[in-house]
Amino acid sequence: MEEQTATPPPSVPTSGEAQSPAAGHEVEPLLEDSIEIMAPVEKVWSLVSDLPRMAEWSPQVVRTFLRGGRPVRLGSAMVNLNRRGLLLWPTSTKVVRFEPAVEVAFKVRENNTVWSFTLEPMAGGTRLVQRREAPHGTSRISHVLVDRVLGGQRIFQQELREGMSQTLGRIKAEAEA
Repeated sequence: MEEQTATPPPSVPTSGEAQSPAAGHEVEPLLEDSIEIMAPVEKVWSLVSDLPRMAEWSPQVVRTFLRGGRPVRLGSAMVNLNRRGLLLWPTSTKVVRFEPAVEVAFKVRENNTVWSFTLEPMAGGTRLVQRREAPHGTSRISHVLVDRVLGGQRIFQQELREGMSQTLGRIKAEAEA
C-alpha cells in the first residue's frame, strides 16, 4: 500500500535573510512529502545516499557532480545542474547531515535551503520522507530570481512539491523492482 502525504508548513519567519513577503511571495519554511516503499531500509538507503544518481529520479536535476568521489559522506561537496524548461542553472551543495540508513541532508549554498531524505523502518518496508527546509526563507538573490524568472514563490514551490512526489515515486519504483 502506497501512502504519500504533504505537510502544510507554518508561515515563514522574518529573521535572517528572509524577505518581507507580499501576499503570494512567501517562502514556505518546510516542504515535505513521503512514500511507503515495500523494500528494506538498506535497499532504499543505497539509492538515496548515492546523491549523484538524483538525476535519475528528480525532474529538476540534470546532473550531479560529486567532488572527492564516492561514497557520499558528511561534508561531501557537489555541484548540481538543474533545469526548468529551457532554463539551466548550477547549484553548489554540501552534505550537512549523514547518518547511514537514517538520513542524508545537503545544504544549497545559493539559496540557503536544506534538502533531505529520512528513512523510517515500517512493517514490510521503509517510509521515505523528502524535505526542503528554509526556516529563515531563502537568500535575497534566490528570492528575487524565483519571483522574476520562475513565476513566483507559490508557483515554484508547487513545482517543487510535484517534483518531490515524482522523485519519491521513481525511487519507490527502483527500490521495489
